[in-house]
Amino acid sequence: MTALRIVDGGLDDPRVVALLQLHVARARAETAPGSAHALDLSGLRAPDVSFWSVWEGNEVVGVGALKRLSGEHGEIKSMHTAEAARGRGIGSALVRHLMAEARARGMRRLSLETGSWPYFLPARALYARHGFVECGPFGEYREDSNSVFMTVELAAKV
Repeated sequence: MTALRIVDGGLDDPRVVALLQLHVARARAETAPGSAHALDLSGLRAPDVSFWSVWEGNEVVGVGALKRLSGEHGEIKSMHTAEAARGRGIGSALVRHLMAEARARGMRRLSLETGSWPYFLPARALYARHGFVECGPFGEYREDSNSVFMTVELAAKV
C-alpha cells in the first residue's frame, strides 16, 4: 500500500470533484428528501470551510472538510472514503487529521451530522471509535429523525 497523503485543498482537481459528486449523490439517495446535508462544491469553497483530499499515489481515496461554527466549535463536513478504499484506515486517518486541525485552530468542540439510516452505520461507528457521542442538534440544524448528531470535546494537546 502506498503511503497516504492528506493534502490541503483539491477542489479544482476533476478526480476530487468526481468523488465529491458521488458522495453527494449517494448521501441524497440514502436519506429522506431534504435531510441530506452534504456540502456541494460551492459550499466547500465558503470562507469558513477548509477542505482536504486524501491520496494514495495518484488516486484520491477520501475527502473531508472542517467548518468553523464559532471560535471554539467546528463541524466535520463532506467526509467520504472511496468505496474501493474502505476498511483500510483512511477514514480514521482523516478524522484524526480533522480533529488535530480543529484543535490547532483553537476549537474545543467538534460536531457532525450524519444519517440515521443503515447506510450510515459504518460512519457512526467510525466517529464513535474516535470519541464522538450522540448529541442534540447544533448550529442551524433542527431535530430530524433522519439525522444523527455527534460531538466530541477536544482536549488541548499537552
